[in-house]
Amino acid sequence: MNSLIYFLMQLGFACSFAAVTQGQPAGHPNVVYIMADDLGYGDLSCYGQEKFETPNIDALAERGMMFTQHYSGSTVCAPSRSVLLTGLHSGHTPVRGNAEIQPEGQASMPADTFTVAHHLKNAGYQTGVFGKWGLGFPGSDSEPLKMGFDRFYGYNCQRMAHCYYPAFLWNDNQRELLWGNVSSHDNDYAPDLIHSQALKFMRENKARPFFLFYAAIQPHADMIAPEKYMKRYRGKFLPEPSHPKGYYIAQPEPRAAFAAMVNVLDNYVGEIVKELATLGIEDNTLVIFTSDNGPHLEGGHDPDYFNSYGPLRGYKRDLYEGGIRVPMIATWPAKIAPGSKSGHVSAFWDFLPTVADMIGKPLDRATDGISMLPTLIGEGAQEQHPFLYWGFPAMGGRIAIRSGHWKAVRYNVSTDNPLPIELYDLSKDISETNNVASQHPEIVSELDRLMKESHTDSPNRQFNF
Repeated sequence: MNSLIYFLMQLGFACSFAAVTQGQPAGHPNVVYIMADDLGYGDLSCYGQEKFETPNIDALAERGMMFTQHYSGSTVCAPSRSVLLTGLHSGHTPVRGNAEIQPEGQASMPADTFTVAHHLKNAGYQTGVFGKWGLGFPGSDSEPLKMGFDRFYGYNCQRMAHCYYPAFLWNDNQRELLWGNVSSHDNDYAPDLIHSQALKFMRENKARPFFLFYAAIQPHADMIAPEKYMKRYRGKFLPEPSHPKGYYIAQPEPRAAFAAMVNVLDNYVGEIVKELATLGIEDNTLVIFTSDNGPHLEGGHDPDYFNSYGPLRGYKRDLYEGGIRVPMIATWPAKIAPGSKSGHVSAFWDFLPTVADMIGKPLDRATDGISMLPTLIGEGAQEQHPFLYWGFPAMGGRIAIRSGHWKAVRYNVSTDNPLPIELYDLSKDISETNNVASQHPEIVSELDRLMKESHTDSPNRQFNF
Protein backbone atom coordinates (compact mmCIF):
# COMPACT_ATOMS: atom_id res chain seq x y z
CA MET A 1 0.00 0.00 0.00
CA ASN A 2 2.81 2.42 0.88
CA SER A 3 4.50 1.66 -2.42
CA LEU A 4 1.27 2.40 -4.30
CA ILE A 5 0.79 5.71 -2.47
CA TYR A 6 4.40 6.69 -3.21
CA PHE A 7 3.94 5.81 -6.89
CA LEU A 8 0.77 7.92 -7.15
CA MET A 9 2.47 10.83 -5.44
CA GLN A 10 5.36 10.67 -7.87
CA LEU A 11 2.98 10.42 -10.84
CA GLY A 12 1.08 13.46 -9.60
CA PHE A 13 4.31 15.44 -9.23
CA ALA A 14 5.41 14.46 -12.73
CA CYS A 15 2.06 15.53 -14.20
CA SER A 16 2.19 18.86 -12.35
CA PHE A 17 5.74 19.46 -13.56
CA ALA A 18 4.72 18.67 -17.13
CA ALA A 19 1.81 21.12 -16.90
CA VAL A 20 4.15 23.89 -15.79
CA THR A 21 6.85 23.23 -18.34
CA GLN A 22 4.49 22.79 -21.26
CA GLY A 23 2.22 25.74 -20.49
CA GLN A 24 -1.14 26.57 -19.01
CA PRO A 25 -4.20 24.34 -18.88
CA ALA A 26 -6.24 24.41 -22.09
CA GLY A 27 -9.18 26.10 -20.36
CA HIS A 28 -7.24 29.36 -20.01
CA PRO A 29 -5.91 30.28 -23.45
CA ASN A 30 -3.35 33.03 -23.86
CA VAL A 31 -4.18 35.98 -26.11
CA VAL A 32 -1.58 37.62 -28.34
CA TYR A 33 -3.00 40.58 -30.26
CA ILE A 34 -0.59 42.02 -32.84
CA MET A 35 -1.62 45.32 -34.39
CA ALA A 36 0.36 46.89 -37.21
CA ASP A 37 0.29 50.67 -37.65
CA ASP A 38 -1.11 52.06 -40.93
CA LEU A 39 -0.82 48.74 -42.79
CA GLY A 40 -3.34 48.62 -45.63
CA TYR A 41 -5.72 45.82 -46.62
CA GLY A 42 -3.49 45.01 -49.61
CA ASP A 43 -0.10 45.22 -47.88
CA LEU A 44 0.25 41.49 -47.15
CA SER A 45 1.02 38.97 -49.87
CA CYS A 46 -1.74 36.69 -48.57
CA TYR A 47 -4.14 39.60 -49.24
CA GLY A 48 -2.76 40.28 -52.71
CA GLN A 49 0.45 42.30 -52.30
CA GLU A 50 2.68 41.65 -55.35
CA LYS A 51 5.67 43.98 -54.86
CA PHE A 52 7.10 42.10 -51.86
CA GLU A 53 6.27 39.09 -49.71
CA THR A 54 5.25 38.57 -46.08
CA PRO A 55 6.05 34.87 -45.55
CA ASN A 56 5.61 34.69 -41.77
CA ILE A 57 2.25 36.44 -41.76
CA ASP A 58 1.21 34.31 -44.75
CA ALA A 59 2.16 31.22 -42.74
CA LEU A 60 -0.02 32.52 -39.92
CA ALA A 61 -2.93 32.65 -42.37
CA GLU A 62 -2.18 29.10 -43.52
CA ARG A 63 -2.38 27.88 -39.92
CA GLY A 64 -5.55 29.79 -39.09
CA MET A 65 -8.42 31.92 -40.40
CA MET A 66 -8.29 34.92 -42.73
CA PHE A 67 -11.05 37.50 -42.44
CA THR A 68 -12.04 39.41 -45.57
CA GLN A 69 -14.57 41.82 -43.98
CA HIS A 70 -12.96 42.94 -40.75
CA TYR A 71 -12.93 46.63 -39.79
CA SER A 72 -10.75 48.81 -37.60
CA GLY A 73 -12.16 50.94 -34.82
CA SER A 74 -11.45 54.18 -36.63
CA THR A 75 -9.47 55.58 -39.51
CA VAL A 76 -6.63 56.95 -37.34
CA CYS A 77 -4.51 55.63 -34.49
CA ALA A 78 -5.78 56.76 -31.08
CA PRO A 79 -9.53 56.21 -31.52
CA SER A 80 -8.94 52.85 -33.15
CA ARG A 81 -7.08 51.75 -30.01
CA SER A 82 -9.77 53.19 -27.76
CA VAL A 83 -12.42 51.20 -29.62
CA LEU A 84 -10.36 48.00 -29.44
CA LEU A 85 -9.77 48.22 -25.70
CA THR A 86 -13.26 49.35 -24.63
CA GLY A 87 -15.49 47.39 -27.02
CA LEU A 88 -17.33 50.64 -27.81
CA HIS A 89 -17.48 52.00 -31.36
CA SER A 90 -16.38 55.53 -32.21
CA GLY A 91 -19.78 57.00 -31.37
CA HIS A 92 -19.42 55.84 -27.76
CA THR A 93 -15.75 55.20 -26.97
CA PRO A 94 -13.95 57.89 -24.90
CA VAL A 95 -11.22 58.81 -27.43
CA ARG A 96 -12.51 59.57 -30.94
CA GLY A 97 -9.66 61.47 -32.57
CA ASN A 98 -5.93 62.17 -32.43
CA ALA A 99 -6.08 65.03 -29.91
CA GLU A 100 -2.51 65.95 -29.03
CA ILE A 101 -1.15 66.94 -25.61
CA GLN A 102 2.13 68.84 -25.33
CA PRO A 103 4.88 68.09 -24.71
CA GLU A 104 4.02 64.37 -24.72
CA GLY A 105 0.89 62.32 -25.16
CA GLN A 106 -2.68 62.39 -26.38
CA ALA A 107 -6.11 63.04 -24.86
CA SER A 108 -6.79 60.60 -22.06
CA MET A 109 -9.62 58.23 -21.26
CA PRO A 110 -11.60 58.79 -18.03
CA ALA A 111 -10.29 57.04 -14.92
CA ASP A 112 -13.28 54.71 -14.77
CA THR A 113 -12.83 53.41 -18.34
CA PHE A 114 -13.14 49.62 -18.46
CA THR A 115 -10.85 47.81 -20.89
CA VAL A 116 -10.27 44.29 -22.15
CA ALA A 117 -7.10 44.29 -20.03
CA HIS A 118 -9.19 44.90 -16.90
CA HIS A 119 -11.48 42.02 -17.81
CA LEU A 120 -8.66 39.56 -18.43
CA LYS A 121 -6.73 40.73 -15.36
CA ASN A 122 -9.85 40.12 -13.26
CA ALA A 123 -9.91 36.59 -14.69
CA GLY A 124 -6.34 35.91 -13.49
CA TYR A 125 -4.39 36.91 -16.61
CA GLN A 126 -1.07 38.70 -16.66
CA THR A 127 -1.46 41.64 -19.04
CA GLY A 128 1.15 43.56 -21.01
CA VAL A 129 1.21 46.18 -23.75
CA PHE A 130 4.31 46.64 -25.88
CA GLY A 131 4.75 49.33 -28.50
CA LYS A 132 2.61 52.42 -29.03
CA TRP A 133 0.00 53.49 -26.46
CA GLY A 134 -1.43 56.86 -27.61
CA LEU A 135 -4.31 56.95 -25.10
CA GLY A 136 -3.24 59.47 -22.51
CA PHE A 137 -0.26 61.55 -21.47
CA PRO A 138 2.27 60.60 -18.77
CA GLY A 139 0.66 61.09 -15.37
CA SER A 140 -2.88 61.03 -16.78
CA ASP A 141 -5.73 58.79 -15.65
CA SER A 142 -5.21 56.50 -18.61
CA GLU A 143 -1.59 55.49 -18.54
CA PRO A 144 -1.28 51.78 -19.42
CA LEU A 145 -0.69 50.63 -15.82
CA LYS A 146 -3.91 52.39 -14.78
CA MET A 147 -5.92 50.76 -17.56
CA GLY A 148 -5.57 47.11 -16.57
CA PHE A 149 -2.05 46.37 -17.78
CA ASP A 150 0.60 44.88 -15.50
CA ARG A 151 3.46 45.67 -17.86
CA PHE A 152 4.20 48.43 -20.38
CA TYR A 153 7.22 49.01 -22.57
CA GLY A 154 7.26 51.43 -25.46
CA TYR A 155 5.98 54.86 -26.43
CA ASN A 156 3.36 56.60 -24.34
CA CYS A 157 2.92 59.24 -27.06
CA GLN A 158 2.00 58.21 -30.60
CA ARG A 159 3.54 61.43 -31.95
CA MET A 160 6.91 60.43 -30.49
CA ALA A 161 6.43 56.98 -32.01
CA HIS A 162 7.04 58.59 -35.40
CA CYS A 163 10.72 58.40 -34.42
CA TYR A 164 12.27 54.93 -34.67
CA TYR A 165 15.45 56.02 -32.84
CA PRO A 166 14.03 57.99 -29.89
CA ALA A 167 15.89 59.43 -26.90
CA PHE A 168 13.83 57.30 -24.52
CA LEU A 169 11.10 54.71 -24.14
CA TRP A 170 8.75 54.11 -21.22
CA ASN A 171 9.54 51.11 -19.03
CA ASP A 172 6.31 50.75 -17.04
CA ASN A 173 5.98 54.29 -15.61
CA GLN A 174 9.66 55.29 -15.83
CA ARG A 175 11.54 56.80 -18.76
CA GLU A 176 14.37 54.58 -19.97
CA LEU A 177 17.02 56.71 -21.68
CA LEU A 178 18.48 55.35 -24.92
CA TRP A 179 21.96 56.80 -24.87
CA GLY A 180 22.82 55.26 -28.22
CA ASN A 181 20.43 57.71 -29.86
CA VAL A 182 21.69 60.89 -28.22
CA SER A 183 23.08 63.63 -30.50
CA SER A 184 21.37 62.27 -33.62
CA HIS A 185 22.93 58.82 -33.39
CA ASP A 186 20.82 55.88 -34.48
CA ASN A 187 22.22 52.96 -32.52
CA ASP A 188 19.14 51.81 -30.58
CA TYR A 189 16.34 50.77 -32.94
CA ALA A 190 13.32 51.08 -30.66
CA PRO A 191 11.16 48.36 -32.30
CA ASP A 192 13.88 45.79 -31.59
CA LEU A 193 13.96 46.80 -27.91
CA ILE A 194 10.17 46.61 -27.71
CA HIS A 195 10.11 43.23 -29.45
CA SER A 196 12.69 41.84 -27.05
CA GLN A 197 10.61 42.91 -24.05
CA ALA A 198 7.48 41.34 -25.53
CA LEU A 199 9.24 37.99 -25.97
CA LYS A 200 10.55 38.25 -22.42
CA PHE A 201 6.99 38.84 -21.17
CA MET A 202 5.85 35.60 -22.83
CA ARG A 203 8.73 33.64 -21.33
CA GLU A 204 8.09 35.00 -17.84
CA ASN A 205 4.41 34.10 -18.01
CA LYS A 206 4.53 30.79 -19.87
CA ALA A 207 3.08 28.89 -16.88
CA ARG A 208 0.04 31.13 -16.44
CA PRO A 209 -2.45 32.76 -18.82
CA PHE A 210 -1.38 36.07 -20.32
CA PHE A 211 -2.67 38.80 -22.62
CA LEU A 212 -0.02 40.38 -24.83
CA PHE A 213 -1.09 43.49 -26.75
CA TYR A 214 1.67 44.02 -29.29
CA ALA A 215 1.10 47.51 -30.73
CA ALA A 216 3.79 47.69 -33.42
CA ILE A 217 4.76 51.03 -34.98
CA GLN A 218 5.56 49.73 -38.47
CA PRO A 219 4.90 50.82 -41.18
CA HIS A 220 3.88 54.29 -39.89
CA ALA A 221 6.17 57.14 -40.96
CA ASP A 222 9.04 57.99 -40.39
CA MET A 223 9.90 55.86 -43.40
CA ILE A 224 13.00 54.14 -42.08
CA ALA A 225 14.40 50.69 -41.35
CA PRO A 226 17.80 49.28 -40.33
CA GLU A 227 20.34 49.07 -43.13
CA LYS A 228 20.39 45.26 -43.20
CA TYR A 229 16.73 45.39 -44.26
CA MET A 230 17.13 48.36 -46.61
CA LYS A 231 19.79 46.46 -48.57
CA ARG A 232 17.24 43.78 -49.51
CA TYR A 233 15.00 46.26 -51.32
CA ARG A 234 17.29 49.04 -52.47
CA GLY A 235 16.98 49.55 -56.24
CA LYS A 236 13.94 47.27 -56.64
CA PHE A 237 11.29 49.99 -56.89
CA LEU A 238 12.86 52.57 -59.19
CA PRO A 239 12.46 55.42 -59.74
CA GLU A 240 12.22 56.26 -56.07
CA PRO A 241 10.09 59.36 -55.21
CA SER A 242 12.66 60.98 -52.90
CA HIS A 243 11.04 62.61 -49.86
CA PRO A 244 12.59 65.86 -48.53
CA LYS A 245 12.95 66.61 -44.84
CA GLY A 246 9.87 68.17 -43.28
CA TYR A 247 7.82 66.98 -40.34
CA TYR A 248 9.16 63.51 -41.15
CA ILE A 249 12.81 62.72 -41.90
CA ALA A 250 14.24 62.98 -45.40
CA GLN A 251 14.12 59.62 -47.17
CA PRO A 252 15.60 59.24 -50.67
CA GLU A 253 14.26 55.66 -50.92
CA PRO A 254 10.78 55.62 -49.36
CA ARG A 255 9.54 52.65 -51.40
CA ALA A 256 12.46 50.49 -50.33
CA ALA A 257 11.97 51.74 -46.77
CA PHE A 258 8.30 50.74 -46.77
CA ALA A 259 9.01 47.19 -47.96
CA ALA A 260 11.84 46.95 -45.43
CA MET A 261 9.58 48.10 -42.59
CA VAL A 262 6.97 45.48 -43.42
CA ASN A 263 9.79 42.92 -43.64
CA VAL A 264 10.86 43.80 -40.07
CA LEU A 265 7.27 43.42 -38.87
CA ASP A 266 6.87 40.11 -40.67
CA ASN A 267 10.03 38.78 -39.02
CA TYR A 268 8.74 39.84 -35.60
CA VAL A 269 5.53 37.89 -36.19
CA GLY A 270 7.56 34.83 -37.14
CA GLU A 271 9.65 35.11 -33.99
CA ILE A 272 6.56 35.44 -31.78
CA VAL A 273 5.03 32.28 -33.26
CA LYS A 274 8.34 30.45 -32.93
CA GLU A 275 8.66 31.50 -29.28
CA LEU A 276 5.15 30.23 -28.50
CA ALA A 277 6.12 26.86 -29.98
CA THR A 278 9.41 26.79 -28.06
CA LEU A 279 7.57 27.49 -24.81
CA GLY A 280 5.11 24.70 -25.53
CA ILE A 281 2.06 26.99 -25.42
CA GLU A 282 1.32 27.52 -29.12
CA ASP A 283 -1.75 25.25 -29.14
CA ASN A 284 -3.19 27.11 -26.16
CA THR A 285 -2.76 30.61 -27.58
CA LEU A 286 -5.11 32.74 -29.67
CA VAL A 287 -2.99 34.93 -31.95
CA ILE A 288 -4.63 37.77 -33.87
CA PHE A 289 -2.85 39.92 -36.44
CA THR A 290 -4.43 43.08 -37.85
CA SER A 291 -3.88 46.80 -38.52
CA ASP A 292 -5.24 49.91 -36.83
CA ASN A 293 -6.48 51.59 -40.04
CA GLY A 294 -5.77 51.93 -43.75
CA PRO A 295 -2.52 52.96 -45.47
CA HIS A 296 -1.00 56.38 -44.85
CA LEU A 297 0.32 58.98 -47.30
CA GLU A 298 3.08 60.43 -45.14
CA GLY A 299 6.86 60.64 -45.09
CA GLY A 300 7.13 59.68 -48.75
CA HIS A 301 5.06 56.49 -48.63
CA ASP A 302 3.44 55.70 -51.98
CA PRO A 303 0.38 53.51 -51.32
CA ASP A 304 -0.77 53.84 -54.94
CA TYR A 305 2.45 52.23 -56.16
CA PHE A 306 2.06 49.31 -53.75
CA ASN A 307 -1.74 49.08 -54.17
CA SER A 308 -1.80 49.16 -50.38
CA TYR A 309 -5.59 49.39 -50.24
CA GLY A 310 -6.08 46.36 -52.52
CA PRO A 311 -9.46 46.47 -54.32
CA LEU A 312 -10.77 49.15 -51.95
CA ARG A 313 -11.10 52.93 -52.15
CA GLY A 314 -9.40 55.35 -49.80
CA TYR A 315 -6.56 55.83 -47.37
CA LYS A 316 -6.02 56.54 -43.69
CA ARG A 317 -8.45 59.29 -42.55
CA ASP A 318 -11.04 58.18 -45.11
CA LEU A 319 -14.22 56.36 -44.10
CA TYR A 320 -14.36 54.63 -47.43
CA GLU A 321 -13.41 50.95 -47.23
CA GLY A 322 -9.69 51.57 -47.80
CA GLY A 323 -9.49 53.66 -44.64
CA ILE A 324 -11.20 51.20 -42.29
CA ARG A 325 -11.31 47.67 -43.75
CA VAL A 326 -8.15 45.91 -42.55
CA PRO A 327 -6.52 42.50 -42.78
CA MET A 328 -7.24 40.20 -39.85
CA ILE A 329 -5.81 36.74 -39.25
CA ALA A 330 -6.54 34.53 -36.25
CA THR A 331 -4.82 31.31 -35.20
CA TRP A 332 -5.53 28.99 -32.28
CA PRO A 333 -4.26 25.53 -33.24
CA ALA A 334 -6.46 23.71 -30.73
CA LYS A 335 -9.63 25.41 -32.00
CA ILE A 336 -9.37 27.27 -35.33
CA ALA A 337 -9.32 25.25 -38.56
CA PRO A 338 -6.12 25.83 -40.55
CA GLY A 339 -6.34 27.45 -43.97
CA SER A 340 -9.85 28.73 -43.36
CA LYS A 341 -11.35 32.01 -44.57
CA SER A 342 -14.32 33.99 -43.29
CA GLY A 343 -16.45 36.76 -44.76
CA HIS A 344 -18.06 37.43 -41.38
CA VAL A 345 -18.54 41.19 -40.97
CA SER A 346 -16.70 42.11 -37.78
CA ALA A 347 -14.89 45.01 -36.18
CA PHE A 348 -12.47 46.02 -33.41
CA TRP A 349 -15.31 46.47 -30.92
CA ASP A 350 -15.96 42.72 -31.15
CA PHE A 351 -12.62 41.86 -29.51
CA LEU A 352 -13.66 42.41 -25.87
CA PRO A 353 -16.89 40.34 -26.04
CA THR A 354 -15.03 37.65 -28.00
CA VAL A 355 -12.36 37.10 -25.35
CA ALA A 356 -14.99 37.32 -22.60
CA ASP A 357 -16.89 34.53 -24.35
CA MET A 358 -13.68 32.57 -24.92
CA ILE A 359 -12.70 32.50 -21.24
CA GLY A 360 -16.27 31.95 -20.01
CA LYS A 361 -16.35 35.16 -17.98
CA PRO A 362 -19.41 37.22 -19.00
CA LEU A 363 -19.15 41.00 -19.14
CA ASP A 364 -21.02 42.97 -16.51
CA ARG A 365 -21.55 45.93 -18.83
CA ALA A 366 -22.82 46.61 -22.34
CA THR A 367 -20.57 46.98 -25.36
CA ASP A 368 -21.21 47.61 -29.05
CA GLY A 369 -19.52 44.34 -29.94
CA ILE A 370 -20.58 40.79 -30.71
CA SER A 371 -18.55 37.69 -29.88
CA MET A 372 -16.85 36.21 -32.92
CA LEU A 373 -16.07 32.97 -31.09
CA PRO A 374 -18.64 30.88 -33.06
CA THR A 375 -16.95 31.92 -36.32
CA LEU A 376 -13.45 31.34 -34.96
CA ILE A 377 -14.02 27.82 -33.64
CA GLY A 378 -16.83 26.75 -35.97
CA GLU A 379 -19.29 26.00 -33.18
CA GLY A 380 -22.69 27.56 -32.50
CA ALA A 381 -24.69 30.20 -34.32
CA GLN A 382 -22.87 33.42 -35.18
CA GLU A 383 -24.80 36.56 -34.29
CA GLN A 384 -24.63 39.33 -36.91
CA HIS A 385 -24.31 43.08 -36.53
CA PRO A 386 -27.43 44.99 -37.59
CA PHE A 387 -25.02 47.77 -38.57
CA LEU A 388 -21.50 49.12 -37.98
CA TYR A 389 -20.81 52.79 -37.24
CA TRP A 390 -17.77 55.06 -37.58
CA GLY A 391 -17.53 58.72 -36.64
CA PHE A 392 -14.42 60.81 -37.29
CA PRO A 393 -14.61 64.38 -35.95
CA ALA A 394 -11.59 65.73 -37.86
CA MET A 395 -11.42 67.01 -41.46
CA GLY A 396 -14.86 68.60 -41.31
CA GLY A 397 -16.47 65.61 -39.65
CA ARG A 398 -17.04 62.25 -41.32
CA ILE A 399 -19.55 59.48 -40.63
CA ALA A 400 -20.04 56.03 -42.15
CA ILE A 401 -22.56 53.23 -41.60
CA ARG A 402 -22.53 49.70 -42.94
CA SER A 403 -25.77 47.71 -42.75
CA GLY A 404 -25.76 44.38 -44.55
CA HIS A 405 -24.28 45.04 -47.97
CA TRP A 406 -25.19 48.76 -47.88
CA LYS A 407 -22.55 51.35 -47.00
CA ALA A 408 -23.40 55.02 -46.40
CA VAL A 409 -20.72 57.71 -46.16
CA ARG A 410 -21.16 61.39 -45.34
CA TYR A 411 -18.42 64.03 -45.22
CA ASN A 412 -18.24 67.62 -43.92
CA VAL A 413 -20.97 66.95 -41.36
CA SER A 414 -19.55 69.56 -38.95
CA THR A 415 -19.44 72.35 -41.51
CA ASP A 416 -22.05 74.81 -42.74
CA ASN A 417 -22.21 72.88 -45.99
CA PRO A 418 -22.42 69.15 -45.21
CA LEU A 419 -22.20 66.91 -48.22
CA PRO A 420 -25.11 64.62 -49.08
CA ILE A 421 -25.02 60.98 -48.05
CA GLU A 422 -23.34 58.66 -50.53
CA LEU A 423 -24.64 55.09 -50.79
CA TYR A 424 -22.77 52.04 -52.09
CA ASP A 425 -23.77 48.43 -52.60
CA LEU A 426 -20.70 46.53 -51.39
CA SER A 427 -22.00 43.24 -52.77
CA LYS A 428 -21.51 44.67 -56.28
CA ASP A 429 -19.19 47.60 -55.74
CA ILE A 430 -16.44 46.87 -53.22
CA SER A 431 -14.44 49.81 -54.62
CA GLU A 432 -17.27 52.29 -53.85
CA THR A 433 -17.21 53.83 -57.30
CA ASN A 434 -20.96 53.93 -58.02
CA ASN A 435 -22.99 56.17 -55.70
CA VAL A 436 -26.57 54.84 -55.84
CA ALA A 437 -28.10 57.16 -53.23
CA SER A 438 -30.55 58.69 -55.72
CA GLN A 439 -31.88 55.24 -56.59
CA HIS A 440 -32.60 54.16 -52.99
CA PRO A 441 -33.95 57.13 -51.00
CA GLU A 442 -35.62 54.88 -48.43
CA ILE A 443 -32.31 53.17 -47.59
CA VAL A 444 -30.53 56.53 -47.40
CA SER A 445 -33.20 57.78 -44.99
CA GLU A 446 -32.84 54.74 -42.72
CA LEU A 447 -29.05 54.91 -42.65
CA ASP A 448 -29.22 58.66 -41.99
CA ARG A 449 -31.38 57.89 -38.96
CA LEU A 450 -28.82 55.36 -37.71
CA MET A 451 -26.02 57.88 -38.21
CA LYS A 452 -27.82 60.38 -35.98
CA GLU A 453 -28.71 57.84 -33.29
CA SER A 454 -25.37 56.02 -33.08
CA HIS A 455 -23.29 58.54 -31.19
CA THR A 456 -23.47 60.34 -27.88
CA ASP A 457 -21.57 63.49 -26.97
CA SER A 458 -18.07 62.92 -25.64
CA PRO A 459 -16.83 64.60 -22.41
CA ASN A 460 -14.00 65.87 -24.65
CA ARG A 461 -15.75 68.59 -26.68
CA GLN A 462 -13.25 68.48 -29.53
CA PHE A 463 -14.50 64.98 -30.38
CA ASN A 464 -18.10 66.12 -30.91
CA PHE A 465 -19.68 66.94 -34.24
